Amino acid sequence: MTLARRQSIAAAAIVVAVVVIDQVIKLAVKTGMYLHESIHVTDWFQIVFTENNGMAFGMEVVPKLLLTSFRIVAVAVIAWYMVRVISRRAPWGYVVCLALIVAGAAGNIVDCLFYGMIFDNPMPPFTAQLVPWGEGYGTLMNGRVVDMFYFPLVEWNWPRWLPLCGGEHFIFFSPIFNFADSAISCGIVALLIFYHDRLQKL
Repeated sequence: MTLARRQSIAAAAIVVAVVVIDQVIKLAVKTGMYLHESIHVTDWFQIVFTENNGMAFGMEVVPKLLLTSFRIVAVAVIAWYMVRVISRRAPWGYVVCLALIVAGAAGNIVDCLFYGMIFDNPMPPFTAQLVPWGEGYGTLMNGRVVDMFYFPLVEWNWPRWLPLCGGEHFIFFSPIFNFADSAISCGIVALLIFYHDRLQKL
């Protein structure tokens, strides 16, 4: 079996595995917890069910329809680039990083595309239920992304004498994210650390 063939199979396996794991976690949270419910695992790790219309870690910058369209195009471009570099004998680590980014983006695209069509939107303390296609809380490409991992690793109150933030409570790390976000972040960070020379040539 050629190197390109082995890398193609590995990349496809990573994408499928990440998307499946991501969706299993999201479905378990969405149908098993009500919105904003929190499960205290440790002092530095909680499961908190939130949803967002925006980008990774809950950021909202552009309209949802445009964001979903951009995600689909971006995944297609990165996947095409990954196939291209595999055919040119790219390092294994480089291929794995690209596969993680594609997989993470694809996992969040599933939420955006379909969750609005197949889930209702009950008020707490009721949990979401699957509904017939098209009878959900939104339309195609306008679903909300499910997030759940929360790591308040360190927190403190800023001294009152500090300008701007004095007296405010600070939490590190405060964003709530999902498994797909983690895959994207790991892929990007690893690319920047280990393959920055390749990125400079793009």
